[in-house]
Amino acid sequence: MQQETVIVLDFGGQYNQLIARRVRECNVYCEIYSYRTDLAKIKAKNPKGIIFTGGPNSAYLPDSPTIDPEIYNWGVPILGICYGSQLMMHMLGGKVCKAPEREYGKTLVDLDTASPLFDTLPAQNVCWMSHNDYIEQAAPGFEIVAHTPNCPVAAAQDKARGLYAVQFHPEVLHTENGTKILHNFVYNVC
Repeated sequence: MQQETVIVLDFGGQYNQLIARRVRECNVYCEIYSYRTDLAKIKAKNPKGIIFTGGPNSAYLPDSPTIDPEIYNWGVPILGICYGSQLMMHMLGGKVCKAPEREYGKTLVDLDTASPLFDTLPAQNVCWMSHNDYIEQAAPGFEIVAHTPNCPVAAAQDKARGLYAVQFHPEVLHTENGTKILHNFVYNVC
């Protein structure tokens, strides 16, 4: 019997191991792969969910890490975190650009608690932000489910396709209820 697996695709972020650790703390098996891994190898794992990590690059630059857009058509839920969220939005037709004001540190985020990601969370949650770029406009088909005064798209979802994006870092302890957000992704979405 094949084990149910969540795949963490590493785009060069410093928290790739921590994301996997938090998923494992939710009692879910998890493996980390580089974004350069052949998609056939990832698909062969028959993942129940995929998480795109953060990374130091700008998603809109031509030499930045990317992924074959075929992955969005698999019907497998995907959660993009920080750079992973920006990459998803950029690839699917949203607008990602340099933020007028960089956000770094603990930030109060307004959440739409009707989102499966934020189920049972308070409507405002302190989250850890660390970004120079931001999602100025969500991709078509996505609804915005979190924002801050400086970040119009702190989270977005396309529930029909199982695609979710968060600008903040749920895996770090500085984010209140961060493990609960990851738990909601692996149990409520995947």
